[in-house]
Amino acid sequence: QVQPEESGGGSVQAGGSLRLSCVASGLIYTIHCMGWFRQAPGKEREGVATVTTYGSKMYADSVKGRFTISQENANTVSLQMNGLKPEDSGMYYCAAKGSGGDCPVSTAGFGYWGQGTQVTISS
Repeated sequence: QVQPEESGGGSVQAGGSLRLSCVASGLIYTIHCMGWFRQAPGKEREGVATVTTYGSKMYADSVKGRFTISQENANTVSLQMNGLKPEDSGMYYCAAKGSGGDCPVSTAGFGYWGQGTQVTISS
């Protein structure tokens, strides 16, 4: 079992920045990929960015050039969010999975999820 835990959400105005952090505990040696996902009210959960243990990163088109995912160490990933827009608002979740290979920005295969942290961007 792996337990991700998010921190760092909050409220900022459009154009501002936030940094999210996720620390995973438990069987962290089984982690191959960690990612950030978000869900706005009434919408499906969508992928934001993923990073594998060997440093391969992928981003959703909507955040490319504005968000940066980083793997701080074996069990900690961060998401630096710049140039925030109101449409970036939502609950942000950190997730982990243990399968190998590429790690697309999709919820598929992610079996371990955090509780989420709220991000609110005002216009």
